[in-house]
Amino acid sequence: MTTALWLLAVQGAIGAFDTVYYHEWRARLPALPGARAELRLHALRALVYAALFALLPRVEWRGAWAYVLASLLAAEVFITLRDFVVEDAVRAPLGGVFAGERTTHTLMAIIYGAMLANLLPVLNAWRHQSTALVPHTEVVPEGLVWVLTLMSAGVALSGLRDAYAALGLPGGAWPWASAGVKA
Repeated sequence: MTTALWLLAVQGAIGAFDTVYYHEWRARLPALPGARAELRLHALRALVYAALFALLPRVEWRGAWAYVLASLLAAEVFITLRDFVVEDAVRAPLGGVFAGERTTHTLMAIIYGAMLANLLPVLNAWRHQSTALVPHTEVVPEGLVWVLTLMSAGVALSGLRDAYAALGLPGGAWPWASAGVKA
């Protein structure tokens, strides 16, 4: 389990870089006309990661909860696959997805796969137990719990920012432009 959590933390760190550097700084997605669909996907995925970062280092998802966790993990895959398609159309005015960003996305996909490879055997064992969310029986390093907690807060804020911009609300493109995002 600890290996899966460390991989999740690496995923979060690379995801934070991707968001700050490529989504905000280079593409300026909140101000990019036509970016609403991509921003909606990012907001949804942020909710998934906020839950994973906050809960996975703290509790075991036993019984029926294992299926809830499996659904969250599958939702992340579905959202990411959809995002790969949507971002190509959204980024066309910029000349496409930046090469470094494509590389970053590939690295995150590989890390997510490695995280799943470590987590799924644990999840399979949990699903055979009585339904409950219980503290981990395996000791999770306290520093790792706090890092993932901070990542949970950060990705939740990022998701709220993306949702706000996707809705075209006043100031949603800040600090990039006041024109807003067109559907």
